[in-house]
Amino acid sequence: MKILIADDHRLVIEAVKAKLSELEADIEFVLAMSVDELLAGASDDIDLAVIDLNMPGAEGQAHIDEIRRRHPAVPVIVLSGYEDPSVMRSALERGVLGFIPKAYSPEVMLSAVRLVLAGGVYVPPMMLAALPPGVIAGIPNASAAADAQRGSAAASAQTLEHLRNVLTERQVEVLQLLSQGKPNKLIGRALGISEGTVKIHLAAIFRALNVRNRTEAVVAAQSLTEA
Repeated sequence: MKILIADDHRLVIEAVKAKLSELEADIEFVLAMSVDELLAGASDDIDLAVIDLNMPGAEGQAHIDEIRRRHPAVPVIVLSGYEDPSVMRSALERGVLGFIPKAYSPEVMLSAVRLVLAGGVYVPPMMLAALPPGVIAGIPNASAAADAQRGSAAASAQTLEHLRNVLTERQVEVLQLLSQGKPNKLIGRALGISEGTVKIHLAAIFRALNVRNRTEAVVAAQSLTEA
């Protein structure tokens, strides 16, 4: 497998590279720290391109458009510090197959990459929560992803109802923050509870959903939408 990582921070590149190395053995990485390096390093034999929006030489999302124009068969994921749903939507409308906010955890990033490599589209939960029903339908390939991750507004309500049948209200809140990639400390801060209490809630969530870890809990919660 050959993966291109484009970001103007070496620390971010190395962290993403280390995490994506878990996908399989002997991955070949192509690294870029500017738009010029990105365009020079991209090729049709790339299996996945993970690209930041803010890079030297970037003008809005023009570099995403150029990569899509030059190498239309290469799956592109945007990894960005932006958390504005309109920015996420703009990227997805350009045909990228995922938008991962840098605030999300490495495990969520890895799960999103696996989804894209399996032929899916990763739409971040914070975008789905912010956009009104029907807006996602205008994004190429994203309607199916939204169905898989959230479904229609009615399906989303059914998912929450299903979760509330097996979880307490507080545990649902913890799970929603977990789905945004937040660590225990930030979950506790957002809900006004201690980190220890968050761990207790997580243990209960894992038992209720019959999962072993945080990533499986997020996937299990999303899969309830399809039920």
